[in-house]
Amino acid sequence: MLKEQLTGNTKFIDSIDSWQDAIRMGAQPLLEQGIVEETYVEAMIQNVLDNGNYIILLPQVAMPHARPEYGSKGVGMTFLHLEEPVMFPGEEPVKVLFTLSSDSPDGHLELIASLGEVLSDEELYQKLFDVETEQALLDLIKE
Repeated sequence: MLKEQLTGNTKFIDSIDSWQDAIRMGAQPLLEQGIVEETYVEAMIQNVLDNGNYIILLPQVAMPHARPEYGSKGVGMTFLHLEEPVMFPGEEPVKVLFTLSSDSPDGHLELIASLGEVLSDEELYQKLFDVETEQALLDLIKE
């Protein structure tokens, strides 16, 4: 499921001006596909402002998301890779963002479980920072 969601939904850039712009860029494919509305993107940003960096799952890896009622119409995930880390509040660097949407409280659990398998494997986790193409990312994900 993770491989399926990320196919066509990856972006690789050198740098970005702000963590807010990183969240917006990560959400762009979901917006273009009609999976989320603009209100959902702004809710992801507001979550960080209100609740801090809880979306940073591991050093340099974040998973922006919001509650479904803020404008999510389906399950989706994107991958954004930054060559230069963007600083989140408290000067926490992030180089990889997995932007998540779900249209129900538990509709994304299988997707998160698949992502958890990748992130819990130390070797795969380290390789996330070195991938340079969508195919290299998909090759890392064993499903």
